[in-house]
Amino acid sequence: MSSRIASRRLLLVAGGMSLLGAASGCKSPWSGDGDSSSAPEAAAGVREVLVPAGESPSPSAPSASASSPVPSPVPPSASGSASGVQPVRKPFSEAENKPVYELDPAQRVVALTIDDGPDPKYTPAVLDLLQQHGIRATFFMIGENAVEHTALVREIADRGHHIANHTWTHPDLRHMSEGAVRDELERTSELLHRTTGRTPTWFRSPGGDWSPVSLKVAADLGLRNMGWSVDPRDWSRPGTPAIVDTILKEVRPGAIVLNHDGGGDRSQTVAALKTYLPVLIDSGYLFTAPPN
Repeated sequence: MSSRIASRRLLLVAGGMSLLGAASGCKSPWSGDGDSSSAPEAAAGVREVLVPAGESPSPSAPSASASSPVPSPVPPSASGSASGVQPVRKPFSEAENKPVYELDPAQRVVALTIDDGPDPKYTPAVLDLLQQHGIRATFFMIGENAVEHTALVREIADRGHHIANHTWTHPDLRHMSEGAVRDELERTSELLHRTTGRTPTWFRSPGGDWSPVSLKVAADLGLRNMGWSVDPRDWSRPGTPAIVDTILKEVRPGAIVLNHDGGGDRSQTVAALKTYLPVLIDSGYLFTAPPN
């Protein structure tokens, strides 16, 4: 019985990525500019077609199916030079500049997001769990943590996960000048680009507290904004059962789940992931992450 369950989990995850790649032939809805030709997924034959809630897919781009739930790593040189943040290809539309809080509820898919790392103790444990289940996640990294653990940043990227911007020092951006906000985001994007060869394309404001200034700066730097729809408040260490219970009660098709691998003792989060990931997979949920 256990072997059949394990096989079903692997088939669900792998099948989900193939479904996402071949379902409707639309461009990647995660992309801010519609051009995913430089993304590692494009080189590996993987393309997400999941649509954020309220957006319409484009029929223009060809589809591709995935041979593996985790794409093969691409050398940093494949993503451009490390001379700085690449320029925005075109301005975001008003809809693209708004934070995304959920994905298409018509698809039984979950986006798992991990904030506040990297952390030398807890991030490797999270990575091993994701590897075990064949899941790709989005890591919103703090610059001052990333600069201290660049090898770990590269490992996250090499394992096929998405690298995203969570500011340099995790401040409250609502009370900061445009110059100060720009420094927080630009320094982080430049570091992540220099470390991995990938230009971040998504940003999450600390605490989910966006402001007109932070939205403007993010757009200037080619960053779309990602919120969440399921928050177990694992950062507050409410207990592993509480984290698991909140996620399993609140998760819905199209949910964006918030967890943390940095900022303190994250042993409860790691233990919760061990419990709820198999449950979601056995319930038929698939996992997605935006293209790098």
